[in-house]
Amino acid sequence: MKKYYLAVDIGASGGRHILAHQENGKIITEEVHRFPNGMLEKDDELVWDTDRLFAEILTGMKKCRELGKIPASMGIDTWAVDFVLLDEVDKKIGNAVAYRDGRTKGMDRKVYESVDEAALYAATGIQKQPFNTIYQLMALKEKKSEQLKAAKKLLLIPDYLHFLLTGRAASEYTNATTTQLVSPMTKTWDDELINRLGYPKEIFQDILMPGSRLGSLREEIQKEVGYDCQVVLPATHDTGSAVVAVPEEEGEMLYISSGTWSLMGTELAAADCSSESRLHNLTNEGGYDGRFRYLKNIMGLWMIQSVKKEIGGNLGYGEICDMASQSEIASIVDCNDDCFLAPKSMTEQVQEACRQSGQQVPEGIAQVAAVIYNSLAKCYAEAIEEIEERTGVHYSNFHIVGGGANADYLNRLTAKATGRTVYAGPVEATAIGNIAAQMITAGELADLQEARHVIGQSFPIVQYTP
Repeated sequence: MKKYYLAVDIGASGGRHILAHQENGKIITEEVHRFPNGMLEKDDELVWDTDRLFAEILTGMKKCRELGKIPASMGIDTWAVDFVLLDEVDKKIGNAVAYRDGRTKGMDRKVYESVDEAALYAATGIQKQPFNTIYQLMALKEKKSEQLKAAKKLLLIPDYLHFLLTGRAASEYTNATTTQLVSPMTKTWDDELINRLGYPKEIFQDILMPGSRLGSLREEIQKEVGYDCQVVLPATHDTGSAVVAVPEEEGEMLYISSGTWSLMGTELAAADCSSESRLHNLTNEGGYDGRFRYLKNIMGLWMIQSVKKEIGGNLGYGEICDMASQSEIASIVDCNDDCFLAPKSMTEQVQEACRQSGQQVPEGIAQVAAVIYNSLAKCYAEAIEEIEERTGVHYSNFHIVGGGANADYLNRLTAKATGRTVYAGPVEATAIGNIAAQMITAGELADLQEARHVIGQSFPIVQYTP
């Protein structure tokens, strides 16, 4: 009898339920439900509709029952840093504000009144991003202190969704590290830092490692979906799960988890919290098995997604990629500039950046996309050099996993810009990594090394040479 595992993988633009089982030494996956996601404007804030997301989670679970494929376990992964506050009766306080909301503007300066930037990096190893949880909490403290005072629990988005399923409140390690409030030495909350910032310590839940069993479904959830199953924590940060699925079996590993964001990095046994690492804006996010994802955040396909929505009409991403490949425009922009984080018009912002730098201004979807793809490839090349400088390792090849593994033109540009062989795939890396963590917990896979070997045998990998 086949044993099924369910990954619920939710990104900024959509979510999916992926069922998986093992067959003849390979992982077989099938998508059973897909749904849209996106930020909404509410109460003058950009927010996530967590009620709708949870309803979609239950809908996908019911479809498993309808198919007669009841999962032995399930786990949820999402993006990082955003959270929900709960009161003494576990009622949600305020909105689940999205990281692209402008409330954190100027909050870095407020944080640095209590701990300076260099000391903060030395304590946490996490790069400065204006939307990190540490700055979002400062925004609450400064602007809506009554919400923070009423809070009894802080749960990051996947932790909250797991809480709704099981009734158990916990913080999963890989996502918790992105708050910039976790010690890489102890792998627990940095109480001293939290106290210095004046945040209520009691709202932070115990940190559990990926692979931990959270428990069974609450009775009312069992009745609604028609079955019970174990909830097992994957790496709940979607990039953390994607890195689990990088099919590198031996040697030094370099990867790009390519989606809304492009995360380029390697794995370290110990965090690099040096001043040199901080100046390179490299980060030490938690990984599976207590490892560290030593990586660089690059703006990623958010730029293409935005441009497609603005001027792409009914074109698919593959069509846009093909059109861009036929454009000869040579203009380049700095993808990591904050101006591309949440502009009113991504198209106009790319054009303005080219105009200000005296380069050819792109017109139309093909040229604008070509500028973005070429700029991303250049950012990747620069990031590799920075990572090599810090680790002392030369990487002759690297893996691209996630949705961006399908971007043939970008992959060709990346191989050329970096001068390295690129292996693209698997595409559904986040869901596959989520499933792999569950299979390891169940004993179907021995460890991370075996999981990566099986993944490499199970899914197509495309090679690109410089």
